[in-house]
Amino acid sequence: MSDRAALLKGIRAWLVFFVVCLVLSGATAFPLVHELRWTEDLLRALSVPERLPAAMDWIVRVRQGLDTADAEYPFLLYGTDWLAFAHLVIAVAFYGPYRDPVRNIWVIEFAMIACAGIIPLALICGPVRGIPFWWSVIDMSFGVFGVIPLYVVREKIKKLERLGPTPWAAAPAGAALRG
Repeated sequence: MSDRAALLKGIRAWLVFFVVCLVLSGATAFPLVHELRWTEDLLRALSVPERLPAAMDWIVRVRQGLDTADAEYPFLLYGTDWLAFAHLVIAVAFYGPYRDPVRNIWVIEFAMIACAGIIPLALICGPVRGIPFWWSVIDMSFGVFGVIPLYVVREKIKKLERLGPTPWAAAPAGAALRG
């Protein structure tokens, strides 16, 4: 296997991993009410209330809030449906780097900037919305851990770029589609 093929295979594997995580993360925003009920039941079964009472209190409070919103103001949960949809749409954007990583490295860099943006968002909006700091740290970890595969992909794309033009990059955009 050539260096180019090995790099491309590695880039695509990391991209698939990242997209799967992004889709799973987004998909969990659809069934929030049920997820919180299941989470609360699981944590109680694992004796978490005795070990981490503040975490359990927070989960119960969030679950109660979601139950109330679901029963009395279900339209509020429509916002989380859009959050889920946004994750799915963003995941589609990674088809560009999967297809032509060098030409579409900007998608990776854009995503890295988005990961960095999670930190100030959590630090600013968390306190405004009454989110415990430890929960904001969990939210910020999505940006920290999300940027790792993106950084690996970016470095691999830069190596691929240094190997010279790829066969598909030499053709005008859409040439393969015109056949």
